[in-house]
Amino acid sequence: MRIMVRVGHPKHVHFWKNIIKNLENDGHEIKIVALDKDVTLYLLDVYGFEYELVGKNRKGLIKKAIGLIEDDLKILKVARKFKPDILLAGTSLAHISRLIRKPHIDFSDTEHAYLATYLSLPFTDVICTPSCFKGKFNSKKHVMYNGYEELAYLHPNYFKPDPSILGDLGLSKDDKFIIMRFVAWKASHDIGQQGFELGKLLGFVKELEKFGEVLITSEAELKEDFQKYKIKIPPEKMHDLLYYATMYIGEGAAMASESAILGTPAIYVNTQRLGYLDEEEVKYGLAYNFSNPKIAQEQAIKKAIELLEDKDLKNKWQRKREIMLKEKIDVTKFMTEFIEGYPKSLNTWKKNNIWM
Repeated sequence: MRIMVRVGHPKHVHFWKNIIKNLENDGHEIKIVALDKDVTLYLLDVYGFEYELVGKNRKGLIKKAIGLIEDDLKILKVARKFKPDILLAGTSLAHISRLIRKPHIDFSDTEHAYLATYLSLPFTDVICTPSCFKGKFNSKKHVMYNGYEELAYLHPNYFKPDPSILGDLGLSKDDKFIIMRFVAWKASHDIGQQGFELGKLLGFVKELEKFGEVLITSEAELKEDFQKYKIKIPPEKMHDLLYYATMYIGEGAAMASESAILGTPAIYVNTQRLGYLDEEEVKYGLAYNFSNPKIAQEQAIKKAIELLEDKDLKNKWQRKREIMLKEKIDVTKFMTEFIEGYPKSLNTWKKNNIWM
């Protein structure tokens, strides 16, 4: 089978890397079309994937709209040459699938990605989401699976933490350190949202320093006061660092979920609420969500200090992680089998209602 995959964000590279390898090992031919956003192309190169560059990330809704048309035209040209049997993920591939009359399977875990959903859903044949996803789609095309997107690359079947990252930063397994993450607030689904109060942020960092070293990763340029905390590591090693971290605190939802899934306490400060982080908090106690803009930062500081005072914190979170892993599926295995078996796999899901 000839399969076209769209990759437009660093997380997409992680999500697809094991699925693509499975598909290639099963004899399928894969064509990756990629957008130049943040470290997306860097990660594709690091993992040894060949791809065709079809566009770049654009700032502002008008530029994004124009860019979408340009990207569609470029991808259509690639698709006509490659002749895919099935197309996976992305708004542009949904549009192209209709033009070349081939099925399109989409994937989402972000309820507030309204624009992308609006532009792609009418053209896609199936949309796969975690079972904790709170959005509602046409039941004939909505498939739910009992897992999280982050498990496609952080499940123990695929991820083995490399402790050498600690030595690279002058740390050891016994050292306590907290990772903080700031987002740039430039995505279409970030409009009108907020996270940390910048005026009080330095005080927050100083409080955390009482319990361990603070390391900051940021999409936006850091102000001078925070430069000394900036993490300088290869992007592909971030998950290794998250695994060994004492705690994660940040505005980034994906990294909060990654931390929780790795057994690292995650504190998420953002007015946006997501089904997977809510479940990781309520059902498994792996994460904490603070979304009230008036008190979120104060609540986050209080909870962080409470947790950091617990000397058995990491062991408790590893036990919680084990419970979560026992209840969730191997997402990579599910995705591989669903894609390879489509459309019969869709009928199987309809009979079982949820893939277990």
